[in-house]
Amino acid sequence: MSKPIVAIVGRPNVGKSTLFNKLIGERRSIVEDTPGVTRDRIYAEAEWSDRRFLLVDTGGIEPKSDDTILRQMRRQANIAIETADVIIFMCDVRAGLVADDRDIAVMLKKSGKPVIVVVNKVDRVGDLPFEFYEFYELGFEREPIALSSLHGTGSGDLLDAVLECFSEEEDTAEDEGVINVAVIGKPNAGKSSIINRMCGEERLIVSDIAGTTRDAVDTRVENKHGVFNFIDTAGIRRQSKVEDRIEKYSVLRAKLAVERADVCLIMVDAADGVTEQDERIAGLAHEAGKASIIVINKWDSIEKDNSTTNTFNREVRTALAYMTYAPIAYVSAKTGQRVENLYEMIKSVHAESSRRITTGMLNDVLNDAMNRVQPPSDKGKRLKIYYMTQTATNPPTFVIFCNSEQLFHFSYQRYIENCLRDTFGFVGTPIRFTIRQKGEDGTGN
Repeated sequence: MSKPIVAIVGRPNVGKSTLFNKLIGERRSIVEDTPGVTRDRIYAEAEWSDRRFLLVDTGGIEPKSDDTILRQMRRQANIAIETADVIIFMCDVRAGLVADDRDIAVMLKKSGKPVIVVVNKVDRVGDLPFEFYEFYELGFEREPIALSSLHGTGSGDLLDAVLECFSEEEDTAEDEGVINVAVIGKPNAGKSSIINRMCGEERLIVSDIAGTTRDAVDTRVENKHGVFNFIDTAGIRRQSKVEDRIEKYSVLRAKLAVERADVCLIMVDAADGVTEQDERIAGLAHEAGKASIIVINKWDSIEKDNSTTNTFNREVRTALAYMTYAPIAYVSAKTGQRVENLYEMIKSVHAESSRRITTGMLNDVLNDAMNRVQPPSDKGKRLKIYYMTQTATNPPTFVIFCNSEQLFHFSYQRYIENCLRDTFGFVGTPIRFTIRQKGEDGTGN
């Protein structure tokens, strides 16, 4: 059974993201005084009284707005409401009960879901302000709860009320086997579009306006291929272009999303080719040691002949010379062309990154490699490699013991890496080496 889902909804700037961060115990949603900062649904796990549930932060609902982004934010909030088991409807005591609150209440009543009204920004201890009682007019079954999301007061009462709305059945499902996939790339490379296509529904806001996705958004997908958690990241801009504070937060979120991921999909716009920006973004995944797939999107928009793919392959391999291990996928999020293939590729590179090789097999390959190409020497002293062992996975990490770190040139390390890849594959994952120097007998300095 999946965890219960609790959605936080309300007008813009009533404190939803502050409450979300307070309840999950970390700064996941962007908090800023600017209305409309949270544009998509943000998911995170929360726990109260030994019960776990998924908490969803949504963009502020403006029921009558015709603005494209705000209209899509309203649509995202509607999807969150449809999928939620319990809805936290957040209002603002300072603003009082306004027309938009009434409109949202009508929408929530139509959903038929349990609704808990919380009146935020009740920051003073003591008697409740007169404005608090206005919210009884909304007519929900449960009484409103006074809250200060800034200070956390009232959050215990809120969580108790949330738990009362859950069914008695305990959730026993574990998240074992879930592959976390970060979708990274420059703005407008098609990150949100590819996730929507892979989900089979519009879970993320898609717009031609660069920077539409500002948070790293989690989208869980279960299908015949397995269970995947897609993390859509804000498009990573050039550092010189990162000016306003919200964009700076978003770049940080993207970097954190890479750290959380098991696999990175590096989105490249086919029309632009691999740009300097793409090289820098791909470098984030490589430096973090993440299994990666280079996804060339908008391939349907490219005029092709018999050599187009091969030419593009060469350009990608030249630009991303440090990531020759990463497979390349040519897709179109718009038409769905070859998008389904990404699932098996994700599973494959994740398995390769998690692969562990016995010490015996490693040293057979190492000895064969040294027999074919002698280790380098300098001034009469030759590199001696005693043995190799694997110490970690994700990425596969190997410790090699030798007589001289200085003699173990990068080129010979690359040769050993290629021998490992020829024998064991490791497609899609970087490989890490740690070189340890030991004495001539191989047992100590």
